[in-house]
Amino acid sequence: MTLQDTQRALVGDWTSLAPEVRPSAAKNPDGTLRPFYLSRAFSYLGDDRFALTIRNWADPLGKVEIARIVLRGHIGWPGPHPVADGAQKADFVADEAYELTPMAQGFADLLNQVATLEGGPWTVGQGRSVLGRRFVPFGLVEGQPFKEYDLIHLDGDFLFWGARHIDGRGFDSEDNRPTNLQIPMRRVAGA
Repeated sequence: MTLQDTQRALVGDWTSLAPEVRPSAAKNPDGTLRPFYLSRAFSYLGDDRFALTIRNWADPLGKVEIARIVLRGHIGWPGPHPVADGAQKADFVADEAYELTPMAQGFADLLNQVATLEGGPWTVGQGRSVLGRRFVPFGLVEGQPFKEYDLIHLDGDFLFWGARHIDGRGFDSEDNRPTNLQIPMRRVAGA
């Protein structure tokens, strides 16, 4: 697929098949990496614009939601990625929205200890924008949008992004761009 083929085929809505697991940068007391459970709902809106909702779970079956993150912004396309025929490098820039909603009281309490924002305390179910703000828990820097150096590969009704590094590193630079595919999302029927 060419870049233009990918962009045309990508338009629409995509969702996780089931809750997914990722290595996180946080470690357990024994030094092993703590798992991070999530599910994704992604929309490619055309004109290089995207929307992504990430739901973070406390458990591998997705029964207890901890947090919800909503990102909106733009995708840059720096060129082909060698992981698979037709794969493209994709730079996701959340320059329109980055909203965090605590969905569990324990997470809201933690945010109130380590990440206070003007406008009052964090409250379960109430989203707050961290767009362009310094937000240490997520590594956000004042005045800079969140950016990830990722990849996109389409195979029919399946959308693959890059697999997270097993040591928990983020995709925060070209050198950290993924080199493997992760579990795909599936096109939402009728979308």
